[in-house]
Order: sequence, then C-alpha cells, then structure tokens
Amino acid sequence: MPPPGEGPFELGTDGPTSIVVGVDGSVTAARAAWYAAGLARRQHARVTVVYVAPVSSLAASVPGGSDLEVARRDAQDRAAEDMRRRTAAFAQELGVEITFVAARGDPFTELSRIAEQTRADAVVVGASARAGHRLVGSLAVRLVKAARWPVTVVP
Repeated sequence: MPPPGEGPFELGTDGPTSIVVGVDGSVTAARAAWYAAGLARRQHARVTVVYVAPVSSLAASVPGGSDLEVARRDAQDRAAEDMRRRTAAFAQELGVEITFVAARGDPFTELSRIAEQTRADAVVVGASARAGHRLVGSLAVRLVKAARWPVTVVP
C-alpha cells in the first residue's frame, strides 16, 4: 500500500449516500437533523427525515377511537405537517436533497422499515432525555443492537 498522498487519486466518497434521521420535535432530534444535513451536504448524500407518531394503547383498544384519541391524532398530524414544512425550507436553505416521511407505530419498527426501503447507509437519532430509557433501553440502543446500519446518536 502506498503512503498517504502517493498513488492513484480516488474520486467519490467512502461515506454514506443515504441517511435516515428520526425526528420527534425534541431538542436532541433537531440536533440530529442538523447533524444529518451537514453530513449529507459534505458527502453529497440524500436524507430521509422520519417522524413516527406513536400509537397509544387506547387507540388499539377502542374501535373508532375516543375523543381524546381523535384529538391526539389531530395534534400529531399538525406536528407532522409543521415538520414537513420546516424540512422543505431546511432542504432549500442547505441545498441538500431531503425527503420527509410521516408514519404511525413503533418508532424502532418504522425507522427500521424506512431505512430498509431507502437502502440507508446510516441512521441518525437524538439521544433520549427520558430517565426510564436508561433502564429499559432507548430507540438509539435498539437501533445499535439491531446492527443493520451505522447509528449516530446525537446528544
């Protein structure tokens, strides 16, 4: 192997070309989105921003849903639409190809599914601020344990 700086010049990139980032409206998720966008800009990669609205146990147990569940879904839909608008503005401002996807369900399952669909080379998530996740395991820990992609956890 030739020493660094000697030998043929290699065009291209060794970094990711497709990055999935999970967002949920938290500060750490916003930091994760900024990190993913910066990485994508440097690597000329595309980013898929994923917002997963959790499904409550109440929604599963009540056919048609309760008034509380309907209000919760409306709030989640408004949050997703706000994130979609901010993502579009963010993409234009940074000159990065960003796609927004909203889903419902378990965040780990949905992020994994979308990462598989988009053939992601990397997954970026914000660190959980919930104390219980230190005991039970956070989304980030579950993604790392799945060992399907390199996972970056942004504090």
